[in-house]
Amino acid sequence: MYFLIALAVIVLAVIFFYNGLVKARQMAEEAWSGIDVQLKRRADLIPNLVETVKGYAAHEKQTLEQVIELRNRAQAIPAGDVQARSAAEGLLGQALGRIMAIAEAYPDLKASENFAELQRALDNIEGELQMARRYYNGAARELNIKVESFPSNLIAGPFGFQKKPFFEIDNPADRALPSVKF
Repeated sequence: MYFLIALAVIVLAVIFFYNGLVKARQMAEEAWSGIDVQLKRRADLIPNLVETVKGYAAHEKQTLEQVIELRNRAQAIPAGDVQARSAAEGLLGQALGRIMAIAEAYPDLKASENFAELQRALDNIEGELQMARRYYNGAARELNIKVESFPSNLIAGPFGFQKKPFFEIDNPADRALPSVKF
């Protein structure tokens, strides 16, 4: 009789911890999806931004081409590769900052309503991306705690639950958002 009660408690504990791990994993995957959506929005905005700047700054062609190349490279990274995507997006952020610096040198470009709207949209997307990154890192942290802490780690290992990497920027220079000023 006591054996059956002990067995039932163990089974219920396994179910409880397993379901907690599943919930944490799903939260982390949902959070990554949020980052992916914001990165897609930013990637979709970049060609318009580049084309607008091209009209005013034709001799800045190399910088503009580099932005498009970095955008394409970032989009080619598989969705689940958080570390590679983080590094590629950091480089892209730096390149976007250089475009904004170019704009400072062209008063007509800065005065363009089309460019101003693109700058506002980029600033909004960067803010949304920051929120999505924080949400993802929080969800990854919760999953990682469950995967590593006792007693849920006894369930995580046999059922294949693994830690999620954080969406981090490795290069300190990449940590700064592109400055969008008029």
